[in-house]
Amino acid sequence: MDLDAFFAAVEQRDNPELRGKPVLVGGSVKRGVVAASSYEARKYGIYSAMPMAEAMRRCPHAIVVSHSMGNYAEASRQFFAILDDFSPHVEPLSLDEAFVDVTGAERLLGDGPTIAREIKKRVKAELELVASVGVAPTKFVAKIASDIEKPDGLCVVTRERLLEFLHPLPLSRLWGVGKVTQDKLHKLNLHTIGDVAGYPEQVLLSRLGAGLGNHLATLARGEDPRRVESHRAAVSVGHEQTFDHDITDKSDLRPLLLQQSDRVAARLRRSEKRARTVTLKLKFADFRAITRQRSITNGTSDANVIGEAVLELLDQVPVDNHHGKLRRVRLCGVSASNLEARDAPQQLTLDQERIDRGERLGDTLDAIADKFGDAAILRAITKGKS
Repeated sequence: MDLDAFFAAVEQRDNPELRGKPVLVGGSVKRGVVAASSYEARKYGIYSAMPMAEAMRRCPHAIVVSHSMGNYAEASRQFFAILDDFSPHVEPLSLDEAFVDVTGAERLLGDGPTIAREIKKRVKAELELVASVGVAPTKFVAKIASDIEKPDGLCVVTRERLLEFLHPLPLSRLWGVGKVTQDKLHKLNLHTIGDVAGYPEQVLLSRLGAGLGNHLATLARGEDPRRVESHRAAVSVGHEQTFDHDITDKSDLRPLLLQQSDRVAARLRRSEKRARTVTLKLKFADFRAITRQRSITNGTSDANVIGEAVLELLDQVPVDNHHGKLRRVRLCGVSASNLEARDAPQQLTLDQERIDRGERLGDTLDAIADKFGDAAILRAITKGKS
């Protein structure tokens, strides 16, 4: 299951003025990258991770909107709630994509295509979003099938026609084939998945190495023994921002990092998690990056605790001794990891009342944001800095 153009589709759903128009979700027009694009924008050759400046050159009348992570997270929660109604075996790949094993549900709900159509119908009716679905005996083929007929696709691949479907496809459809591997395969005169399947496996292993060679040969034969893992948990939550202009003053970074800490904390609370590790990331003008981490004794979803840790980490980043400035920073980010359930037992501390108060404040801020929008309450220090 894959929600089509998810971020952009949510923006178009929530803002009728954007419907039918080329929409780009991302940050700065000058320095940001495209996080998502509507299908109206994709007609101009725009794709995710493209520099926003290039996207605007290709489609000057595109409308750029900032991320609305709270809205995306809520839509994702509703999407997975629908999937859970059809099977207990749901493996998330991202906010908008999942594998669903419906093997045990067929007697009650019908075969795979019938279940897929019903899920698509509910997603459309309840979320006003469109899903594309691939139905197949294996995860690898189901993933490919979900991409084949986008948008609003439903592609069914039976076990009997699995190889007929798979073998004409280009090498780029094989998991693990990037540009370098693709070039190696082209030199062997291999251009389709079927070519790989028919190539002597021992020669393939000798050219690519045992690990990669065996992996590609197995997939090319249509084999994929992996099961749907329904309890794979997120390992971190983070937020990054690329700037229009490089920043060299720590005082200019502080409000931005606090704003990012607020967003990370809100996402932790929405996923009912606490974090025990906070990480600061800085990327400089020469694209070199550094990270600094700090552990927290008790896990937290309190933005103030996360923000304090991040600012302390920032203070540890060395500056130029002559000017007291940082090297030119083009991106900063905050992430939280070492996650645990929010209701997990914790060691009580002497300042437990302050900790509990911070957690309750976060819940109150979430309730206000849900009712009035993410911009309803902002830190005074971040005003004008976003």
